[in-house]
Amino acid sequence: MRKRTEPVTLEHERCAASDSSSCSAAAALDADCRLKQNLRLAGKGPAEPRCAADAGMKRALGRRKSLWFRLRKILLCVLGLYIAIPFLIKLCPGIQAKLIFLNFVRVPYFIDLKKPQDQGLNHTCNYYLQPEEDVTIGVWHTIPTVWWKNAQGKDQMWYEDALASSHPIILYLHGNAGTRGGDHRVELYKVLSSLGYHVVTFDYRGWGDSIGTPSERGMTYDALHVFDWIKARSGDNPVYIWGHSLGTGVATNLVRRLCERETPPDALILESPFTNIREEAKSHPFSVMYRYFPGFDWFFLDPITSSGIKFANDENVKHISCPLLILHAEDDPVVPFQLGKKLYNIAAPSRSFRDFKVQFIPFHSDLGYRHKYIYKSPELPRILREFLGKSEPEHQH
Repeated sequence: MRKRTEPVTLEHERCAASDSSSCSAAAALDADCRLKQNLRLAGKGPAEPRCAADAGMKRALGRRKSLWFRLRKILLCVLGLYIAIPFLIKLCPGIQAKLIFLNFVRVPYFIDLKKPQDQGLNHTCNYYLQPEEDVTIGVWHTIPTVWWKNAQGKDQMWYEDALASSHPIILYLHGNAGTRGGDHRVELYKVLSSLGYHVVTFDYRGWGDSIGTPSERGMTYDALHVFDWIKARSGDNPVYIWGHSLGTGVATNLVRRLCERETPPDALILESPFTNIREEAKSHPFSVMYRYFPGFDWFFLDPITSSGIKFANDENVKHISCPLLILHAEDDPVVPFQLGKKLYNIAAPSRSFRDFKVQFIPFHSDLGYRHKYIYKSPELPRILREFLGKSEPEHQH
């Protein structure tokens, strides 16, 4: 106790020898400093929490800087990719062709195209035809539903002979991506079969299990080969051609060629058609990101043309002489409704159709048929019956 009180005693003696007020202030200050020093040494002072807070703040700032650095790096990579893609497509036009055909997208996966019965088509036969050397295409032939029982266990020859029956035939040309076994396509075959039609469809070269390299010329030639194959077996039965989406481009190419050689089909049905592939590519949802990119046409559309891909429906309809029916949903997100309407406006006044009816059937957006569900329409049987059952020339909206 003496050691602890001795400094205080000495301090009081000093204070007695000097000004009492200043001494007391100095003593209090000195005592306070010693108290703070003792507390710091004991680890209970305010300095440690302040240091911990400073360290935590530094770590948080470090994390923020690291996050911002990573985010900035990602943004730069995305921007670089965004700018690089147009140049890549321009330098490699084949990329644009693959994006149009999408033949490498085989959906639904894991189905055996040799077994259409697995898709609920138990009155369908699978064929393989050879349009050219080194080209083989897979074909499905679905007979009218009324013959379902007779078809069980029958071979290809029986199906081929059935084409000569009194039932009309629809040659269906599907769009890009997927195969002849696509879900919405199978559902349409069922609808048409239930209405009494034979349905013949196939995968173009390079699609599904068909062998060959995709091209507009090749797709058109495949369709021509199948049409001629049908006509060689169908006798006087009507043959109608139905194209959907990209298949409308194949369909008008085919029908123009048939008309030029004076063997037109009995009617042409275009579901969700476009005017030409350049306008469709410009309107496609995939092009939204680049639609206002400087030089869009040069970067994206010119490579399509340079790849020999045109699908010029707007030009083809001026050379087609047979009844034409156009079906289009107003809420189509893939091929805009206005392109189908524009095609109708080009075809209707064309001199080539002056002796044939041209009809445009819109489906209201409230119905939700979008790009590939028009087959769900309860009005479709009536539309087909009225259009295909009449022969007089007619133009109507």
